Order: sequence, then structure tokens, then C-alpha cells
Amino acid sequence: MITFQNIYKQYNDNVILHDVSGVFQRGKINLVIGTSGTGKSVLLKCLVGITQPTSGSVMFDDRDIINSHAKTIIGIKRDIGMLFQGSALLDSKTVQQNVQFPLDMLTNMPDKEKLDRVNFCLARVGLQNVSHKFPNEISGGMQKRVGIARAIVNDAKYLFCDEPNSGLDPQTSLLIDELIKELTYEYNITTVVVTHNLDTIFTLGDYIMFLSKGKKEWEGDSQSLFHNEVKPLQDFLLASKMMQSLLKQAV
Repeated sequence: MITFQNIYKQYNDNVILHDVSGVFQRGKINLVIGTSGTGKSVLLKCLVGITQPTSGSVMFDDRDIINSHAKTIIGIKRDIGMLFQGSALLDSKTVQQNVQFPLDMLTNMPDKEKLDRVNFCLARVGLQNVSHKFPNEISGGMQKRVGIARAIVNDAKYLFCDEPNSGLDPQTSLLIDELIKELTYEYNITTVVVTHNLDTIFTLGDYIMFLSKGKKEWEGDSQSLFHNEVKPLQDFLLASKMMQSLLKQAV
């Protein structure tokens, strides 16, 4: 579980996040949605410790990622898996080396155990036969799955996904969503997904937080989303529906 209270983030005179609080439950898929520039990615960066909030608190279960000693913070970060928007694979490394990278950086695991763990994670995302290929030799959807394998290779307790469907066709997007759902429930992970994708919002939203202009304007699940009375959220859903319809027609 991740609990954050009164997150406030300001760059110079520009307030990005204003008094944002919430709870992301373990074993649930927690979505952060909203228009571009509304603070979603900044909130994610504050939660994982990439960016320090101007004020507020972030607790990973009973551990404070902001105000604890370095050893505690490092321990939290070892438990975090990240799936980046562009997959962020290293072009000069093979699929196997990309997935193994967190183990090389964060553990003293013997090489044989690293390889076994990498092979297990690649098999879990259906990519056991591409370990020696380079990122530019596989499709965008496969790159996303490699990114997921890398995110869970260190036995992550917390999984953060930034726009996991970005750049993917609808069929591949559904595959990625299903994989995220399976891993979350199977391993009881606290999963946080930043997304604009309507299919993701309506099928994976155990908990949904809607941000508008740096403030939390609504929270609930995918079922209650249909009945919201928040005008900015209604506008966001309508615009997203129109855009997604256009993209599907273009495929």
C-alpha cells in the first residue's frame, strides 16, 4: 500500500500539484488520469523519489520515502518496478541484459541466479525466445513486455507504469493491459498506472484518481466513473473517447 498526504509541488512560481492525497491499495490497479500538463507524471515522480515534493508525505506501507535514512529509501526503491512510457530500453544491450540490469545494479545475486530470474520473467511475459535480440530487432509491443519483465525482475512490490499503451495498436494495448492485470493480482503488487487510454480506464480501474490543474477532483472505481458529475472529468472522458475513436479508425 502507498499512502500520500498533502503533496504539494512548486517550480519557481508555478504550482504543479496542490494538496494531493490518496491511498493506492496492494493487489489493486490504481489509475491516475487527467489531461496533459495536469501533474500526473510529476505526482508519479514524487511518489517514487525521482522528484522531491515541496511538502507532503509518502509512505510505502510503513516506510517513509521522503524523510527516512538513505538505507531505508534505497530499500524502498529496490521494491519498485518502473515501466516507462517509451520502454526506455538500452539499445546497446540485448533483451536479456536489459532485463538483468536492475539485478546488476541493486543486488549481489550470483550470475546463475540472475540468469534464471531473467529467463523466468521473460517467460512470464511470453518472450522466452528473444533474450539475445536487441531492442531494435523486436516490435514496440514486445519492447513494452521487455520493460514489464525488467520492472518485475527484482520481485517488485510496487509497479509504476507511465502510459503503458503509448504508441501501441488497440490489440497490443489490450495485451499489455491484461498482462499488467495478471501480474498485479498474481503477485499482489501495488500497481500505479498513469494513462489516457479509455479501455485501460474502464477495464483496469480498481481505483481511479482524476487530476485537474494539479488538484485531485475525483476518485472512485471504473463503475462509478460512469456516474460522475465532475465537469472537467466529463470533458476529459468525452475528448478521450473521440480521440480513441479516431485512432481506431486510422489503424
